[in-house]
Amino acid sequence: MTVLEQPGAYRPTPPPAWRPRVDAAPLLPDAEPYRLLGTAAAADVPADLLTRLHRELVHGRRYNAQATALTRQGRLAVYPSSTGQEACQVAAGLVLEERDWLFPSYRDTLAAVVRGLDPVQALTLLRGDWHSGYDPHTHRVAPLCTPLATQLPHAVGLAHAARLKGDDVVALALVGDGGTSEGDFHEALNFAAVWQAPVVFLVQNNGFAISVPLAKQTAAPSLAHKAVGYGMPGRLVDGNDAAALHRVLDEAVRRARGGKGPTLVEAVTYRIDAHTNADDATRYRTDAEVEAWRAHDPIALLEDAMRDRDLLDERSVEAVRESAERLAADLRERMNQDPVVDPMELFEHVYANKTSQLREQAAQLRAELDAETGADESEKGAR
Repeated sequence: MTVLEQPGAYRPTPPPAWRPRVDAAPLLPDAEPYRLLGTAAAADVPADLLTRLHRELVHGRRYNAQATALTRQGRLAVYPSSTGQEACQVAAGLVLEERDWLFPSYRDTLAAVVRGLDPVQALTLLRGDWHSGYDPHTHRVAPLCTPLATQLPHAVGLAHAARLKGDDVVALALVGDGGTSEGDFHEALNFAAVWQAPVVFLVQNNGFAISVPLAKQTAAPSLAHKAVGYGMPGRLVDGNDAAALHRVLDEAVRRARGGKGPTLVEAVTYRIDAHTNADDATRYRTDAEVEAWRAHDPIALLEDAMRDRDLLDERSVEAVRESAERLAADLRERMNQDPVVDPMELFEHVYANKTSQLREQAAQLRAELDAETGADESEKGAR
């Protein structure tokens, strides 16, 4: 006889406040990544959307190439390229309304640029001039986040606060596959689901967290399957299919805006370039693997689909490429100008009202700068 079978034994029963069992099937992602391009359903995608996606993809590819070149020239300290996964960046940048918020990671400068941020401002952090080269409130783009996944709880907090205030706002948070191994990922998804916050999580599964492949991070069938454990739907999508990704994200944003809570979207893509310019990717992956993914290039996939619908010809392709070259030339010219940096600005955007410690530090720095200026003037006079 077990303890619970003994007469008078305490038998715990779930109190009424406990949630009843729910059917998890609707939360499960598809077995295979969702695709549109190359299928019969692609005929239903609006032509103007395909044209916009194509333009932004071509511009994005050239932007990545130019930013990478700037690191070689010493104009950027580091650049995490999104070459190969531009469809994720473009879809994220286009799917939101003006009032919504984008929460990027360090690799998501292109998404911020597509949303309307000046490319030079987007690269300022990677130049080492500012912690954020733009006003987040003006552009509704949170500061580029270098620590892994810490932007996710921030996105949930903003979305939840907006709903409490009655603001019709959705937050879209981007993270890499490596970021899903962080505690912040768990905390953000758990809070978002409990609060039914209007937030969408986009995981760009590009195969590696620097040099660590996904198989060494998780045993889950897919990252999208993790959504079920939190009580939100998971969607698995081809991250190189720009049209499919835009549709899935659009549905998730509409769902969040309609008060139905968060969605976890996993976009299966690939990082063609190294993790950053400081990384040697040949140490942990083969050229054959990279070439296999080049055959699934997001620009080529979209151009093939557009040609099938007579939406693209060589003349229009060349026009988009020329436009991309103009953007690259403008970026190159402005990034080659030495910035004028005022050290006193370090204290301007820490607190709305400076603390006594900040005022003391600012005064100390001002005294040092004035003394340095005086020494320089004395040296010039001696000459």
